[in-house]
Amino acid sequence: MLEEAASQTQASVRALYGHTYGEMRAAGFTAVGEFHYLGAETALAAAEAAEQAGIAFVCVYVAYARGGLPRMRQESVAAYLGELERLRERGLAVAVAPHSVRACPRDWLEELGRYARDQGLPLHVHADEQPREVEECIAEHGLRPIELLADCGCLGERTTVVHATHANGAELDLLRDTGSTICACPTTEADLGDGFLPAVRIRHRGIPLCIGSDSNVRIDPFEELRQLEGIARRQEGRRNLFSTDELWEIGGANGGIALGLDAWPAIGVDSLHRSLEGVAEEHVVAALIAGCGADVVTSSAP
Repeated sequence: MLEEAASQTQASVRALYGHTYGEMRAAGFTAVGEFHYLGAETALAAAEAAEQAGIAFVCVYVAYARGGLPRMRQESVAAYLGELERLRERGLAVAVAPHSVRACPRDWLEELGRYARDQGLPLHVHADEQPREVEECIAEHGLRPIELLADCGCLGERTTVVHATHANGAELDLLRDTGSTICACPTTEADLGDGFLPAVRIRHRGIPLCIGSDSNVRIDPFEELRQLEGIARRQEGRRNLFSTDELWEIGGANGGIALGLDAWPAIGVDSLHRSLEGVAEEHVVAALIAGCGADVVTSSAP
C-alpha cells in the first residue's frame, strides 16, 4: 500500500480517484469524505475528480506527525494547519483529520481539537481499530485511544471516530456523552480481520452511526448496511436490531451530517430490476437494504 501511495502524482490521482468516485457514484454513494494522505496538490486533483464524477466531496485532510511515508507527514502541527488553510482558500470543503493516536502525539491532538472547535469544522480520526493500537496507546499514554481523544478535547458533535471496533464500554460512554459519531466500515473491517463493531452496544447508547467504503474492497452501500445489521444479529442472537428507517439514516443523512454537508445528491433506483420484482413501493427501501446490490442504482433521483 505504501509503495503504491509513494508513486502517486496529481495526474494519477485525478485519473484513478476519478475512476473510483465514478464507481462509487454509480453504486449509490453520493458524497465522499476523502481521508487524504498524499499532500495538498493531490488533494486538489482529488476534488477535481470528484466534481467530474458528480459526487459531493469533503477533503478529510490527514495530519501525520510520525509513521507512514515522508510525503504523508508534516513538520509541525502549524505546517499542517497552513496546508489546510490553503485548501480552504481554494474553496474546498475540509475536515480536520489527525490520522490516529499512533500518528499524532498528544500536543498535536490538543491543537487540532482546539482548531476544529474554533473553526466549526468536522474532525475525523481513526481509533480502536486494532488491538495492537489499543495496547500501544495504553503503553504510551496510560489511556485507551478514545479516552485519549476525550482528554485532548477531540470529541464532540462534529467528531467522527472511524471504526471504534475495539472500543470498550467506558469509551462508548464517552462517545455518547459528547455526541460524537462512529463511522463503521464493515466490509473493510472484515477484509482486514479487524473484528466486529460493537453494534448492539452502540445502538443501545444511541451513538450516531454512518458508513464508509474505506478500502473500497467492496463498493456497495447496501452491503455495508446489511453487514452492520448482520453483525448486530450475531451479537444479540435475534433479528431486526436496527429498523429499516435507522439503517437508511445510517447510510444517508448521518453520513452527510458527519461530513458537515447541508445537502447531497439523491439516488435513483431501477424499479424494474430483477431484485425488486414483485416488491410493493412501500417496501422498496427495506428490499434495498435486505437483498439488493449496487447494480440496482440508476442515475440521480429527479
